[in-house]
Amino acid sequence: MKRLLDLPAYALNGFTVACGIAIIQLVVHTLEGPHAAALALGGAVCASLADVPNTVARTWIRVCTAAVLSVVSSAVTLWLMPTPLWMGAAVALIAFGAMMAMAWGARAGAAAFAPILALIFTMAVPPGSTSLPELVLWNAVGAAVYLVWSLVSGALLQRRYRALALGEVLAAAAGLLRSRAGLLASPAAGADDTRSMQAWIQGEVGLADRLQSARDLVFAQPDGANAQREIGIVLLTIELRDVLLASRLDLDALAQDDGGRWILGRMSSALLGIAKGLDAAAQAVRRGDVPDALPALDLQALFAGSPLATDDDRRRLLPALENRLRRLDAEVRRIRALQRGEGAASPLSRSELQKFVAPEGWPLAALRTHWSGSSPVLRHAVRAGLALCSAYYIAQVLPWASHPQWLVLSVAVVLRGSLEQTLARRNARIGGTVLGCGVVLALSPVHSSAALSLVFVAAVGIAHAFVLQRYWLTACAASVMALLQTHMMLPAEGFAIPERVADTVLGAALAWAFSYVLPSWERRRLPDAITRALKELDDYASHSLRLQPGDQVAQRLSRRRAYDAFALLAGALQRSSAEPRAVRLPLKDVAALIDHGQHLMAHLSMVRMTLATRRAELDQAAIAALAQTQATLARCLTLEGTGPAPAVDLEALSRLPSAHPTEDFTPWLLRRLALLAHDAHRIHDTAAAALIATRPGARRGAAG
Repeated sequence: MKRLLDLPAYALNGFTVACGIAIIQLVVHTLEGPHAAALALGGAVCASLADVPNTVARTWIRVCTAAVLSVVSSAVTLWLMPTPLWMGAAVALIAFGAMMAMAWGARAGAAAFAPILALIFTMAVPPGSTSLPELVLWNAVGAAVYLVWSLVSGALLQRRYRALALGEVLAAAAGLLRSRAGLLASPAAGADDTRSMQAWIQGEVGLADRLQSARDLVFAQPDGANAQREIGIVLLTIELRDVLLASRLDLDALAQDDGGRWILGRMSSALLGIAKGLDAAAQAVRRGDVPDALPALDLQALFAGSPLATDDDRRRLLPALENRLRRLDAEVRRIRALQRGEGAASPLSRSELQKFVAPEGWPLAALRTHWSGSSPVLRHAVRAGLALCSAYYIAQVLPWASHPQWLVLSVAVVLRGSLEQTLARRNARIGGTVLGCGVVLALSPVHSSAALSLVFVAAVGIAHAFVLQRYWLTACAASVMALLQTHMMLPAEGFAIPERVADTVLGAALAWAFSYVLPSWERRRLPDAITRALKELDDYASHSLRLQPGDQVAQRLSRRRAYDAFALLAGALQRSSAEPRAVRLPLKDVAALIDHGQHLMAHLSMVRMTLATRRAELDQAAIAALAQTQATLARCLTLEGTGPAPAVDLEALSRLPSAHPTEDFTPWLLRRLALLAHDAHRIHDTAAAALIATRPGARRGAAG
C-alpha cells in the first residue's frame, strides 16, 4: 500500500480508474452476463475520462457532465447507424458540439471528449446485437456506478492528492532554482540566448500550472491546523518565485570578467544548495515525513575572498545579492518549519483564498463570446466536425471497412487546436499504435477471457493516467483496448492488427491535412495577447508602486494575472514554431518582449518588497519618483504611441550608488525606478515592433 501511495498523482489516479472499471465489469458480468458488461463498460470508461485528481465537488460536476453527454451520444449513434448518410452528419455534429465545449477552457477538455469516445464505442457494437433501450440502460448504469466510485475514491484520496500536489509544486520550484543556477554558471547563455530564455519561461509556466492545481485542492479543504500549514506552503512558494525572479537583476555587470564570473559561480552554488533543501521538502511532503533539519547556509562567507578589486564599484552589489539569497533561504526554511508542524496563520481569509481558485461551471456567456468566425474555438470545432465526418465516409469505402470507428478515433485524438500539438500527437499516435499492436500480438496465444479482461482494464488505467504525461504510452494502451474490445465481442474474427495500423496511419495523415483547414495561426491572436500582457503589467505596477499599503488580495491577483499573461505569450511562441514559416510569430521580437516583461516584473517585485519593509523611510524625492514612474509606466504599457523614448544615460544607470543599501536605500530605490521607466519604454517599443512584423505585407523573414 505504501508503494501505491508513493505513485505520482496521475499514476495513482489511473490505478483508481482501472479499479473502478474492473469492479463494474466484474459485477455486471456476474449478474447479467458479458453483453451487458460490455455495454456498461462503455458508459463507465466514457465517464471516467473526467475523473482526475480534484476536489469532490469538481469531480461530481465533471464526471456527471461526461456521463450525461456520453449516454446521449451513444443513443444518437445507435439510432442512426443503419443509415450511413445520416450517421456521417451525426459524427460531424457530435464532434462540433464537443469541441465547442472548449469555450469553457481546459476544465471542459475531458468531458468534451466523452461523447466522441461514446460514439466510437457504440460504433464498435455488432449490428443488431442490442436495442436502443438496452444500450441506454447499461451505458447509464455503468456511468452512474462509476460516478459513485469516483466520488468515493476521490474523497478517500483527497489528503493524498493534496500532498502530491504540494510535492509537485516544491519540486517545480526547486527545478526553477536549478535552472537559474545553470544560467548564472554559464552567463554567456543569458538573455541573448533565446533557447535559454524559453527554457526558463517554460519552467515558470510549469510551476504556475502546478501552483494552480495545488490552489484548487489545498484552498478548498476544511479549516484546521493542517490546512493552514498546507496553505502556508503554497503561499510561501509563490513568494519564493517572486524573490527568485528578482534575483536576476543587476547581474549583467558581473559577467564582464573573471572576478564577476567567480561571484556568479558562488551564487549558482548557493542556489543549488537552496534547491537541494526544496527537493528534500518535496520528498518529505510526498511521503508524509518530517524533513530533517536543514544545514546552515553560510551566506556571510559566500563572497569572502572575492577577486574583485577593493575599489571596484561592483563590490557594493554584493550585500544586495547576499540579501536576495538570504530571503530565498529563509522562505525554504519557513516551508520546512511548516512541515515540521509549526503553526502559521494564513494572511488571507477563506473567502479571499477562493478568489485564487480556478473557476468551475458552464456559464453560457463563455459560449456566446466564441460564436464568431475569428474565434479559434469555433474554427477548431468546424475543423473537427469536417475531419471526423470525412474520416467516417472514407472508412465506408475502404477495402478494410470492418472497423470504421478506428479511423474516426485516430483523427479525433490526433487533431488538436494547434499544428504544433497535432504534429506531436501524430508522431506519438503512430509509434504508440505500432507498439500496442506488438503487445496484442504477444497476447494472441492467450485464450482466457479473464486474463484478457484484466489486460483490458490495465490498459484503461494506463491510457487514462498518461494522456497528458506520455501520450505515446496512452496511444499504446488505447490500441490494446481497441483490439481486445473487438476480440472479446467477436472472438472468431481474431485480432485485426494490420487494419488497426493502417487506420492509425491514415487517420494521422487526415488530421495533419485538416490542420490547414480554417487554421488559427498564432499571429491572429498576438495583438490580443500583447494587449492583455501590457494591461496586466500595468495593473501589477499600479499595486506595486502604491505609496500607501493597498489591498493585498488585489495585489496578489494582479501579480498572478501578469504571470499568466506572459505564460500565454510563451505558449504562443512555442506553438508558432511548428507553423508555416510565412505565418510564424516574429521570434526575436516576441521573445524580447517576454524577456523585457520578466525583467520589469522583477524590478516591480524588488520595489514592492522594499516598500513593504521601508515605506516609512521614504523622503520627498523617493515619493515624487514613485509617482513619476507610475505615470511613465501607465503611458508606456499601452499600444498607443508615446513618442520616442527619452534619451537615457545607460552608463549612469549601470553605476551602483556609493552608499551601502542598508545605510541609505533611497539612491538604490531611485536607480531601480529609473530602470523601471527605461524597461517600460523598451517593452513598448518591442511590442510595437512585434505587431508591425505580423501585419500583412511585413517582411517574411521576420519569423527569425
